Amino acid sequence: MVEIFLRTLPFFVIIGLGYWAGRTRFFTEEATAYLTKFVFFFALSAMLFRFAANLPFAEIFNGRLVLGYLLGTAGVYLVATLVAYLRRLDVPTAAVEAQCAAIGNVGFLGLPMLAMLFGEAAIGPVMLVLTVDLVVFSSLIVILINGGRDGRLTLKTTRLIGLGLIKNPMIVSISAGLIWSALQIPIPQPMNDFLTILGGAATPGALFAIGASLASKSAERMHIAGWLSFCKLVLHPLLVAAALIFVFPIAAFPAAVAIAAAALPVAGNVYMLAAHYGVAPHRASAAILVSTVISIATVPLVIAWVGTP
Repeated sequence: MVEIFLRTLPFFVIIGLGYWAGRTRFFTEEATAYLTKFVFFFALSAMLFRFAANLPFAEIFNGRLVLGYLLGTAGVYLVATLVAYLRRLDVPTAAVEAQCAAIGNVGFLGLPMLAMLFGEAAIGPVMLVLTVDLVVFSSLIVILINGGRDGRLTLKTTRLIGLGLIKNPMIVSISAGLIWSALQIPIPQPMNDFLTILGGAATPGALFAIGASLASKSAERMHIAGWLSFCKLVLHPLLVAAALIFVFPIAAFPAAVAIAAAALPVAGNVYMLAAHYGVAPHRASAAILVSTVISIATVPLVIAWVGTP
């Protein structure tokens, strides 16, 4: 357990360094926004494409993992939605809370951390988890917010979802890499070197950007942030574990990676969506901040539970 904690600690130290830079204004919010854009559109996309293109397609896709992770994530999504309903929240606000409970920081934190802890064999399962989050649940929150406001699903909402998927660089890079892999096209050495160098900036850049962005997050509504953090850091990995062990059983290694991915703190893009639609942004902000701080202890615990990498 101590060894795992020490192996995950450097990731959180870089997040802490970013937080310090943002808190002291050494790194302004504008600088953080540009760093995030660089990581999101360039470095992380290069990393995802290279990983996907260099892995045989058969080693990446695992239908039972997709179904198990989807079931476990839908379970925690429903629990958070039910609690929100009992508190008489409207549909858009309940959707934001459910998104906080179910969607972790898989792209910026999970991919580099789990690839380093579990080895390159973890890349395939992590990319499947990331794809489910982006395609299914990022679409679902848009449907619920717009449907909750309009009372129905309009053509405009459908177009927003479609454009959002097409324009998301993580989806584009994973899809392009999988197509490249399926066609069995060898990557020329200069291209592979280019992707390696650019993708190498993804891990430190993403972690620093997470920390710097946390510096501007508020810690309001702590009891709600605590509940959503419990859902994300404890309930989500437990439900994913139950789904992958009892409902859609798979091999121990990909199950361990998926469960570890489910234990990650709330994703930053939940706040961006909440702020964009003007629905409970402070609630999402607090959940991201609180869950990230607590995850310094809980992520190593979950990794130790599923098996030492």
